[in-house]
Amino acid sequence: MKFAYRFSNLLGTVYRRGNLNFTCDGNSVISPVGNRVTVFDLKNNKSDTLPLATRYNVKCVGLSPDGRLAIVVDEGGDALLVSLVCRSVLHHFHFKGSVHSVSFSPDGRKFVVTKGNIAQMYHAPGKKREFNAFVLDKTYFGPYDETTCIDWTDDSRCFVVGSKDMSTWVFGAERWDNLIYYALGGHKDAIVACFFESNSLDLYSLSQDGVLCMWQCDTPPEGLRLKPPAGWKADLLQREEEEEEEEEDQEGDRETTIRGKATPAEEEKTGKVKYSRLAKYFFNKEGDFNNLTAAAFHKRSHLLVTGFASGIFHLHELPEFNLIHSLSISDQSIASVAINSSGDWIAFGCSGLGQLLVWEWQSESYVLKQQGHFNSMVALAYSPDGQYIVTGGDDGKVKVWNTLSGFCFVTFTEHSSGVTGVTFTATGYVVVTSSMDGTVRAFDLHRYRNFRTFTSPRPTQFSCVAVDASGEIVSAGAQDSFEIFVWSMQTGRLLDVLSGHEGPISGLCFNPMKSILASASWDKTVRLWDMFDSWRTKETLALTSDALAVTFRPDGAELAVATLNSQITFWDPENAVQMGSIEGRHDLKTGRKELDKITAKHAAKGKAFTALCYSADGHSILAGGMSRFVCIYHVREQILMKRFEISCNLSLDAMEEFLNRRKMTEFGNLALIDQDAGQEDGVAIPLPGVRKGDMSSRHFKPEIRVTSLRFSPTGRCWAATTTEGLLIYSLDTRVLFDPFELDTSVTPGRVREALRQQDFTRAILMALRLNESKLVQEALEAVPRGEIEVVTSSLPELYVEKVLEFLASSFEVSRHLEFYLLWTHKLLMLHGQKLKSRAGTLLPVIQFLQKSIQRHLDDLSKLCSWNRYNMQYALAVSKQRGTKRSLDPLGSEEEAEASEDDSLHLLGGGGRDSEEEMLA
Repeated sequence: MKFAYRFSNLLGTVYRRGNLNFTCDGNSVISPVGNRVTVFDLKNNKSDTLPLATRYNVKCVGLSPDGRLAIVVDEGGDALLVSLVCRSVLHHFHFKGSVHSVSFSPDGRKFVVTKGNIAQMYHAPGKKREFNAFVLDKTYFGPYDETTCIDWTDDSRCFVVGSKDMSTWVFGAERWDNLIYYALGGHKDAIVACFFESNSLDLYSLSQDGVLCMWQCDTPPEGLRLKPPAGWKADLLQREEEEEEEEEDQEGDRETTIRGKATPAEEEKTGKVKYSRLAKYFFNKEGDFNNLTAAAFHKRSHLLVTGFASGIFHLHELPEFNLIHSLSISDQSIASVAINSSGDWIAFGCSGLGQLLVWEWQSESYVLKQQGHFNSMVALAYSPDGQYIVTGGDDGKVKVWNTLSGFCFVTFTEHSSGVTGVTFTATGYVVVTSSMDGTVRAFDLHRYRNFRTFTSPRPTQFSCVAVDASGEIVSAGAQDSFEIFVWSMQTGRLLDVLSGHEGPISGLCFNPMKSILASASWDKTVRLWDMFDSWRTKETLALTSDALAVTFRPDGAELAVATLNSQITFWDPENAVQMGSIEGRHDLKTGRKELDKITAKHAAKGKAFTALCYSADGHSILAGGMSRFVCIYHVREQILMKRFEISCNLSLDAMEEFLNRRKMTEFGNLALIDQDAGQEDGVAIPLPGVRKGDMSSRHFKPEIRVTSLRFSPTGRCWAATTTEGLLIYSLDTRVLFDPFELDTSVTPGRVREALRQQDFTRAILMALRLNESKLVQEALEAVPRGEIEVVTSSLPELYVEKVLEFLASSFEVSRHLEFYLLWTHKLLMLHGQKLKSRAGTLLPVIQFLQKSIQRHLDDLSKLCSWNRYNMQYALAVSKQRGTKRSLDPLGSEEEAEASEDDSLHLLGGGGRDSEEEMLA
């Protein structure tokens, strides 16, 4: 059960492409990220990625009106019906073509998808279980080019569809007698969005060239009348009503087709709904040319939000077209806009930089402002308590992420080139990074500043960085001069240059217990340097191939090296003896790239592990590289324990083992033709000799790979930086039955019986043996406060670790903070000496406990100091009330402060009543 890690969250990427949605309550944003979907809870400041993945990048997401269901459609036309309540996939469906948008009707009974030049209406899945959740009701023809957008009337009677052929089509959801279809023109560019007014058939249409047309309808929604059946259809319906009711359902399920004409005949127009254009407004001023790329309309407040290719958005009030607000939020095109149900918050997605912004327009402030790494992430490191993750990317940015909320809270942009290595010091408040720009920088997480910059005498590119356990010595390996530079953190001076390697330095790692530095190089050696013994080489370990990564076990007694021939070798650093090796070539399972001339099996000979990391207890090792798999090996047994597939996204390159033969034509590989180049922004003419379109237009497929791996110090989760983003895998404790020393006499009934008899120790021991968290919680919380010390002293040593682990996980969710702190305090005080003797094995549990308590301390200390300050202020004001203020002498400030402190102590001793009065 130790390897039951499951995907839990995706950090580092907040938006890729597709449409944004707000949930019904308006507090959360649903954002498509690659082939996954992330929910950003803005009220509770948390991000959570749903545990599902599509086969290609997500193109559009449709949300049901009650917020329980979502339809997620990818670029290949595959759809997932997802329950947002239980976070699971209910149904798979294939639309047989690329879908541009999907929208549920306001009553939740139908949904429409725009596919190619048609719109299809389906019966929405209900609350009862169905064999086929998606039943096609009607297919609507009319537009000549791709359909782009959908909007429904409030009563779900009609919907409007925009198209790239510059026309807007209104269709009836039922067979209305006076409105089957209606085509509207008036634009000179593709329609980007179209919206109905609330409780009306009047509508607005917006085109790409920044033009808004207002259309008025001569009929209210109540004026739509159903077409009565005539002739043989009427007889047939009458006969069916006399028969069984099931036949009616089947009649309703049959697909009907509605074919619209852009210019219907005159006799077809009589007695039908008519539209007239009221006004035409232009967003661009004279001479400006700014493409309109996204829009959203809030019907209740008549608020129109438009996003443009230059990164500007406008806020207009309709129908007067009054400009309320205008702001530039990015230098990239705005790809998606959404407004929440109350109309206060507006979400923007910019796919060029991967930005997600939520803007409150009334207060003109950001509710959320997040951006991932523009290029791929290269390195990551956990803080010593596991609360934070720092990542470095090819874009030269260093970002620090909170593991609990999933948000980035600080970005350092001092590096002018790609970051190659990141690490935390032992205190957890300093981040050290190396870069290709020839600098190693230290950042302070208290003041968020770059307080040290280390450089070499001659400019050189640094490929890796390491900091010793004391945090005093910083070392970095050079890529071009083959030297290792050592600096002092205190002074910032260069202490020494270690030379001896004959190839680029690929990895550095300090021994956690001693001041010994291990350096791996492409010259097929790993060298061990003693930092205190005149900086001499202590040992040189000869390898059979180029070394790519090196890491020490957490206790410093073992060293692991990954080499170019896909091997992982284990060494004893004290005696320089090889202790074992793992052959990992077949476990990597590399894929074949679209333009590879050789098969994946032959290509695997050049692939190897490039990232290594020991687990927190040192029993297993994580390995990843140029592949979509991450492997966990057992170190002592030297066998593969589990292999994790980090992505199933076919939008990335090197995902499949065999090439798709349908792409191999007599003219060559279809992958050489850049089909997406002319999709969005006109035709991009590829340069002569460029294989995949213009690389500057970023239409090439990124290759799947794992660049860095780290285990959390708590041992509960591990993280990997990949092409997809920063993936976090954590132990799945929700559904596992993992008993401990179980026998037939231990049952939940026996546990509760022991609690009734007030035999608390026996009840806790039995609950821990069953290892069900609800039962353990029940047993612990039944213990009276006064008896905690007695129960803790009688717990066997083996079970103390189990209780501590349970307490650490309970701190994250429980409100009984003081009660659990009492338990923790008594356990550590009574069993501290015995636990210290097993410090190595208990370290992950203690760090997990420290992380949980530290988080509460950070939250509560701010609140308590604020309350304390308010009380002091209230007391000072109450003393001065009614007294005439005189001009105080200069020296009386300290006396006043002292008297305030005294009054605060008096307040603390005055019982709960006075304190409650003050708080009130």
